[in-house]
Amino acid sequence: MEHEIFSGMSAMETETLPLKAKLRNHNKSISIGIPKEVTFQENRVPLTPSAVKYLNGLGIQIYIERGIGLNANFSDAQYSEAGAEIKSTAKEVYESDIILKVDPPTIQEVEFMKNGQLLISALQLNQLDPILLKKMMDKKINALAYEFLQDESGALPIIRAMSEIAGTASILIAGEYLNNTHIGKGELLGGFAGVPPTQVVIIGAGAVGEFATKAALGLGANIKIFDNNVYRLRRIQKNFGFQLYTSTIQPQVLSSALERADVVIGAYAGNTHRCPMIVTEEMVMKMRPNSIIIDVAIDRGGNFETSEITNHEKPVFKKHDIIHYCVPNITSRVSRTASYALSNVFTPLMDELHQCGGIAEFAKFQKGIRKGMYLFKGNLTNKNLSDKFGIKYHDIDLMVGLFN
Repeated sequence: MEHEIFSGMSAMETETLPLKAKLRNHNKSISIGIPKEVTFQENRVPLTPSAVKYLNGLGIQIYIERGIGLNANFSDAQYSEAGAEIKSTAKEVYESDIILKVDPPTIQEVEFMKNGQLLISALQLNQLDPILLKKMMDKKINALAYEFLQDESGALPIIRAMSEIAGTASILIAGEYLNNTHIGKGELLGGFAGVPPTQVVIIGAGAVGEFATKAALGLGANIKIFDNNVYRLRRIQKNFGFQLYTSTIQPQVLSSALERADVVIGAYAGNTHRCPMIVTEEMVMKMRPNSIIIDVAIDRGGNFETSEITNHEKPVFKKHDIIHYCVPNITSRVSRTASYALSNVFTPLMDELHQCGGIAEFAKFQKGIRKGMYLFKGNLTNKNLSDKFGIKYHDIDLMVGLFN
């Protein structure tokens, strides 16, 4: 029987099995602190009350700052009943072993951190302050950027979930701004008997584009999708039907489609840190008055030359008679749904981390976790950050002793 269990495993995997079993039977408890987000209009939370209840049942102590879930419609009472301990200040929360949050930490929050702590949050590499990074290194912080975490298939679960929500939300937002109450044309997004369907152009056939397509098709809109990745175009045609119009990004073809569009969704990420600017100002000027641009890629620079960052209080502006919606954190607009999606990823992650007894042991056996590590015991393990700031790079695989 034992031979049958191990017959399909490599020598290295067989050797690590006793250690894995040992780690999964440890008695060390951990504590997780969830501070209130201080970033402007960030309404999401990383764990829902039901997730807290599950983790608390495993022996994990959860500390939350008072009021963390109010903007996602989760009350302190719900968290308390789930087993969380409510703290009045962020400083108290930062006494935990692990800090779990949505946005990157601020300088003030890094001051609250204790030596050797584990931080799990977004990194937002383009906006990272080198002074903040140095302070974290001085405190020997272990830091995990959740946007780089990979699952067993190599996919990015957090990015995928947020992209799916943003794609669906972008079409719903477009529907709002097409009607009269939001300075639109007075049209209902979709297709109806005897009425010409809404013309939707989607730039980018990734997860955002895929779910924007799904939502728009469901309403009966006429859709054209542009992307330079032919595999993605084929996949989206296979998923939604070969009658769907797809094209690589050719300026003349794209410009022609934009001239007839009612709604344009920008969701093209490209392969660089800054999203490529696809639509020129001249193209925008040729669009029909009161058409709508929703630049989902604005958090990385945007796909439209005319885009400017907006917020949830003042989400739109008009330029060349075209309505522009350029809010970077669209998913925060539907914070409760987004919080459930985040929690679905973080809950099993915290469970496995607890079973392993620490980030070093966890990272040793999980390649996807190592992909997200950018600080290990204060050492920089992200090559992009190393090149950007001129700080010595350390290979995370070697640091966790994978090959020892």
